[in-house]
Amino acid sequence: MQKQLVLLHGWGMNNKVWELIRPELNFLFDGDVRALDLPGYGESQQLHTYDLPTMSAMLADQLQDNNVIVGWSLGGLVALYLAYFYPHKVSKVILVASTPFFAQQADWPGIKTQVLGDFSSQLLNNSAKTIERFLAIQAMGSDTARADTKQLKALLKQASPPQAEVLRQGLDILQHHDLRHEFAHIKQPVGAIFGRLDALVPYKAIAQMQALRSDLDIAVLDKASHAPFISHKDEFLATLKSML
Repeated sequence: MQKQLVLLHGWGMNNKVWELIRPELNFLFDGDVRALDLPGYGESQQLHTYDLPTMSAMLADQLQDNNVIVGWSLGGLVALYLAYFYPHKVSKVILVASTPFFAQQADWPGIKTQVLGDFSSQLLNNSAKTIERFLAIQAMGSDTARADTKQLKALLKQASPPQAEVLRQGLDILQHHDLRHEFAHIKQPVGAIFGRLDALVPYKAIAQMQALRSDLDIAVLDKASHAPFISHKDEFLATLKSML
């Protein structure tokens, strides 16, 4: 069966974030590319129970077999979950600015618990402003940070905004879901693309990820931050194509 390329976006976003690289990917995959909204985002239906198993089950129902899944940030967690629990649906996983566990631990580089907690608290007061702050953090460190943030905001507005509760529960997933065991035991090949300047997902996690999985295919874009497919489009595409 012909492989299909499936793109999964990150927290607070929607499938429109992939529009800048869709033409090149369509050419590479003969147009067999799908950018899906995570449940609760964009035009996807809402969930009564918003957690990683429920999200993944809904997405699995939308997938044919044998997909290459590219998961950005939160989308990377979903991609790993799909690969482990729905292995016939996934032939390969490529993580973009993503790891199997986002929360910082003594033995694991990640997002500080306080940062995720602050986002959750701020969502209660002003979800739009919280998303805007999150967008700025994603572009932090890039030479084109202001332009990247403006571009992300414009793409985001092309679809319906997620509800505050969806955003809050998404942060809970980032803070509490630990897929390191699943990551280590996934039978499909896994690649990972990092931005060296990423303030959310530190590339220093590479050593720990390699300890869990020695065959991990890794690339680090030296001048990129959390959204390398926007800030460093050409370099990202060349790296992604080499992994595909």
